[in-house]
Order: sequence, then structure tokens, then C-alpha cells
Amino acid sequence: MPKKLIKRFLPDHEAIKRQKALKVFGNVLYNPNLWSLNRRSASGAFAVGLFMAFVPLPSQMIMAAGLAILFGVNLPLSVALVWITNPITMPVIFYFTYKLGAFLMGTPHQHFHFELSWEFLLNQMSHIGPPFLLGCTVCAFVAAALGYFGVRGLWRYSVVRSWRKRKSR
Repeated sequence: MPKKLIKRFLPDHEAIKRQKALKVFGNVLYNPNLWSLNRRSASGAFAVGLFMAFVPLPSQMIMAAGLAILFGVNLPLSVALVWITNPITMPVIFYFTYKLGAFLMGTPHQHFHFELSWEFLLNQMSHIGPPFLLGCTVCAFVAAALGYFGVRGLWRYSVVRSWRKRKSR
């Protein structure tokens, strides 16, 4: 069952309550919906985490945590899913989003040599920024929808399968 698999990787609720660094959030983190694992909270967490994974900002985890608190979905799962775009996968994923955005806008994609500097980013964002942001937006919504409905479908399939197993005994 997906619940058992996911719960194996999530931190204990009581251990998180004891963290002194998280005291700044006050009682917001004590909401049981943020830590429960059911079909609604897991599918919502997948939607939030996958959406935020395609947001090209350095504070993705903080924004994912804020959205998880706002929507009342599983907090650890939504924050962990942001790491789909990690320093290793980010160049490939964001290059794909740029190519998708350029395709959707009907503009030829620009060839460029990447440099890690503010001058490069500010200079190139006027050229590659609109297709890149469009591609990120489209991928974020598609990934969130696929994650949400995929988890709900898999969860439902797992429950029906266990019902059938129990019924056949």
C-alpha cells in the first residue's frame, strides 16, 4: 500500500515537535492535517511539491511549506518533492522548460553559453526569460495535475486491490 511506503520515509510527528528551530512557527505546525497521510493529504502534497519544483526561485522549499500549511496537506511530503529539481537535475529540467516555452511561443530557441554571473543572468533573461517562464508555468501545472490525480488513482487502486484480497480470503 502506498501509505506504508510513504510513511517509512517521513519523520515522526513528535520528533518534529521537539525541534527548537521550528518553534518560530508556533502552533501552526501542530495541525494534525499537516502530518497525516491519507489520500487527500498525499495527493495534495504531490500537487504542491511538484508545482513548486518548477518554480525557478531559490526558496522553493519555503514556498512549498507555506502552500502545504495553507492548503492543509502533508507538509514533509510536499517539501521533499521539491527536490525533484536538485542541482543535478535542474539544468536538464529547466532547459526542457525553456525549449517547451520557446515551442509554445513559436520563437526559435537561443543558443547561449552559460556563465554563472549576474551580468549573464540579467543579459540573457530579456531573451530567454519569457519562453523559460512560460515553460516553467506549463510544466508546473501539468506536473501538479499529474501528481494529484496519479496519487489519487494509485491510492484508490491499492485500496480496491486490498479489498478484493480480503474478500477472496
